[in-house]
Amino acid sequence: MTLLARLDRLPLSRPHYVLLLIGGLGYTFDGMDSAVVAFLLPSAKAAWALSDGQLGIIGSATPFGFLFGAIAAGLLGDRIGRKKVMMYALAFYAVFSVVAAFAPNYEVFLGSRVLAGAGAGAESAIIAPFLSEFVPAKRRGWFIGALAGFFSFGFVMAALIGRFVVPTMDDGWRVAQIITALPIVMLLWWRRSLPESPRFLLLKGRVDEAEAVVADLERRVERATGEPLPPVPEAAVAPPAETPKVNLLSALRFLWSPVMRRRTSVIWLVWFVITFSYYGFFSWIPTLLIGRGITVTKSFEFSIIIYLAQIPGYFSAAWLSERLDRKNTIALYLSGSAVSAFWLSQMDSPVTITIAGAVLSFFLNGTYAGVYSYTPEVFPTWIRASGTGLSSAFGRVGSILAPTIIGFSAASLGFGGVFGLTTAVLVTGVICVVVFGLSTAGQSLEELTEPTTEEAAK
Repeated sequence: MTLLARLDRLPLSRPHYVLLLIGGLGYTFDGMDSAVVAFLLPSAKAAWALSDGQLGIIGSATPFGFLFGAIAAGLLGDRIGRKKVMMYALAFYAVFSVVAAFAPNYEVFLGSRVLAGAGAGAESAIIAPFLSEFVPAKRRGWFIGALAGFFSFGFVMAALIGRFVVPTMDDGWRVAQIITALPIVMLLWWRRSLPESPRFLLLKGRVDEAEAVVADLERRVERATGEPLPPVPEAAVAPPAETPKVNLLSALRFLWSPVMRRRTSVIWLVWFVITFSYYGFFSWIPTLLIGRGITVTKSFEFSIIIYLAQIPGYFSAAWLSERLDRKNTIALYLSGSAVSAFWLSQMDSPVTITIAGAVLSFFLNGTYAGVYSYTPEVFPTWIRASGTGLSSAFGRVGSILAPTIIGFSAASLGFGGVFGLTTAVLVTGVICVVVFGLSTAGQSLEELTEPTTEEAAK
């Protein structure tokens, strides 16, 4: 369709970078909310005399909420619009962060942390597929990879809050949660500055609205670049005129249909592998190391080094994804993660463990940058949000299982065995991506996905 060809031929410029900042700030606060929980647990334990089992349940509350939030965001994003879900998710997450901050007891705190996690998970699942629909094909991998990189800033902010807010006042852990709710003020900016996806609008027959969004973006790009816009190429593939109504059953039926099952199985497995490894590492590395008598893991310096390594991991992978293709970038960073996990299993001094842990953090987060770029590209527009949300949700199963599996494994396998297990999981992901993954770089979203819709409809 000419309208989408007009959108895809726009050079990346200031209006796109504004969208990057909007979505990036959303991811920053999602990351901060996820990471700050670790710094709240000691205070919650002291406040309500909690057992280790109750603390473990709190630790699982956010990823548990993430799972259901991701599913809901995907399904709603394909039905009512990407923008609405992104804004409602932010408000939902912020409100329940405040409820958690003032929780009078363990039960209220736990419930509100689950609901805050659902809001953060919904926002996390919708941002990448939403904004990928605005970006030209030649720069989409970098853009979405850089977008995911904002998660790392959230983790660093959580470490700073854990160091300078939580321990410095009696109710520092409550104040920390109020800080994580502050992004609700961004709704005023998002409501005015964030357009709905033209691809979504076209699918819903709202052609005039889609035309208005594209025309406005064209004007702003031309003003930002100071140059005439490139000529409009002929659209190679048009979006389907009619698509099924999206619900959980129809989404699963299509995603696992003969024409889609290879794509779906690859992306779901990659999400599970990276999320299992990531949460297994970040949840258990301090405990495992303390068990070896290395108290350096209790220090702020250790945490900040590990978290800072995320930043170059994300942004280097975003840069490479345009040059090596998304599938090859994911395989490269998964391989680096596997080697780093094995390296970490062989280390026994504070310095070498910290270095190996930082390198593992670099590669794990670089993998996430590739996965966030790759996932929206393999699903058709009409089910892109649902496909991304369900993939992310399946990954969250890994984040829920990892702490438990690694916890039991640590007793029998020891430090080296745990990271040997992580290495094996990561190697499985590498093989799957290299053998079965789809190359996506440089192709429009319609070229990549719309033929699958037509084939599945036959």
